[in-house]
Amino acid sequence: MPNKRCDANNDQTFLNQKYKELRLILGDQLNAGHSWYQTKQSDVLYVIAELKQEQSYVKHHVQKIQAFFLAMAQFADALSQAGHQVLYLTLDDTQDFQDLPSLLTHLLKHYQCQYFSYLRPDEYRLAEQLFNFASRFSGQSRCVETEHFFLNFNELSDYFQADKRHRLEVFYRKMRKRFNYLMAGDEPEGGQWNYDQDNRHKLKPKDIEQLPEPLVFANDVAAINQRLQKYNIAHFGEQSDQLLWPVNRRQAKELLEHFCVRCLPKFGQFQDAMTCQGQDMMSDRQWSLYHARLSFALNAKILSPQQVVDTAVDYYRGQPTLISLAQIEGFIRQILGWREFVRGIYWANMPNYAEQNNLSADEQLPTWFWTGKTKMNCLHHAIQQSLQYAYAHHIQRLMITGNFCLLAGIHPDQVDAWYLGIYIDAIEWVEMPNTRGMSQFADGGIVASKAYAASGNYVDKMSDYCKSCAYKVKEKTTDDACPLNSLYWHFMTRHRDKFGTNPRQAMVYRNWDKQSESQQAAILAKADRLLLQLDKL
Repeated sequence: MPNKRCDANNDQTFLNQKYKELRLILGDQLNAGHSWYQTKQSDVLYVIAELKQEQSYVKHHVQKIQAFFLAMAQFADALSQAGHQVLYLTLDDTQDFQDLPSLLTHLLKHYQCQYFSYLRPDEYRLAEQLFNFASRFSGQSRCVETEHFFLNFNELSDYFQADKRHRLEVFYRKMRKRFNYLMAGDEPEGGQWNYDQDNRHKLKPKDIEQLPEPLVFANDVAAINQRLQKYNIAHFGEQSDQLLWPVNRRQAKELLEHFCVRCLPKFGQFQDAMTCQGQDMMSDRQWSLYHARLSFALNAKILSPQQVVDTAVDYYRGQPTLISLAQIEGFIRQILGWREFVRGIYWANMPNYAEQNNLSADEQLPTWFWTGKTKMNCLHHAIQQSLQYAYAHHIQRLMITGNFCLLAGIHPDQVDAWYLGIYIDAIEWVEMPNTRGMSQFADGGIVASKAYAASGNYVDKMSDYCKSCAYKVKEKTTDDACPLNSLYWHFMTRHRDKFGTNPRQAMVYRNWDKQSESQQAAILAKADRLLLQLDKL
């Protein structure tokens, strides 16, 4: 059964067709296992739509738009082939509608629907928009769970409260016990909950030579590119007519298997490592390393977190000599732990969370964040990779781009907008607690127990970026000193009232106090000069 198309300017389209119920599916709700689809109903119409509204609330990387549009279209095709009534609307079909409510108003009237149903949005913005629309609908409406996460929406309040500091480790242990992953009765398998200390290895040259080739795809997005140009959809990043990311269940499952076979055996060991060796981006392996790159498929709900975790655990059980406990634990902590954790933080604290600026950061984001043209090699490489692939792994995001923004005092609104736009997996519920919370400490410690600030020493320890950098990582005050060094001390001193009593950062201040007044003054003066010329770094 082919997808139906609706011409908004021609109500003769399907004029004789009526549906009892309209069910809306958003672009990040592509869950083929949802109970909605277990029964075929000829009087139920599923609607999936490309909307200008969703391309304009922030400027997106072009590959992010391509991935969502193509994944939506392929999901619509799959539903149609399964026998469901599906209406897929492209930008051509929705161009005359101001927003989602105006489109829904037209469709519900056009098809004379008595019922309107929608899956619960994961973004506060859309949840409010659809709740308000549904409350005004003259027929009956309902909000349905997405049936995706480990925790149901109504359970989040059992774990999270507004404005309260929460810690991942406490939550993670509860989740391990509840869902019985890597457990031996009530105790963790192996006698240890967390192997993070074992997962901080730097990649040596021989390790880089052994990196697996990343699995990429060649999805045709030429037609999508034409629509983006036709309707002047603003975007940035590297664009081509082929998209390397998985956009359907078959591709996502193939990437999951690739990760379990090729990457999981060393995932934990090198999950915090970074390298810039091999600059031919499409032919080298340094951008992908041992990471799963399943976050888009997960966040679009093409794959479920339970499916991902179960598959990884099955591989671990089947190959215990190849995949150690430290590797699988590090991966499960990201999916079962961190992903569910930031969702809980988001919903417990919205909408006020979006206004948090605990450190009163007010600097402007440097223009080179949109080009990668900076002499700081770590930032140049992380940003260039992000522009090329709409992707960077978690340490690049936290300790390279995020660390710079933290040290420089960039306004969290600008940091949020950049992260939300540039990464293919960035949806506000997962992006904001990571950025405004974990990375920028703008929430005052709701997410993190300390500010994740670092000097050039950390970058040098975990990467090979510094070897080919124009700046000297060991220098603090010279003309060619690594900017991160003086900016780090400037940040720590200007926020001593907030961090000085933090046990995790007490040693930092002891080290600072050991320096002479003249050394301290030179470092702070250097940082002051840098803060006046962030665009020129």
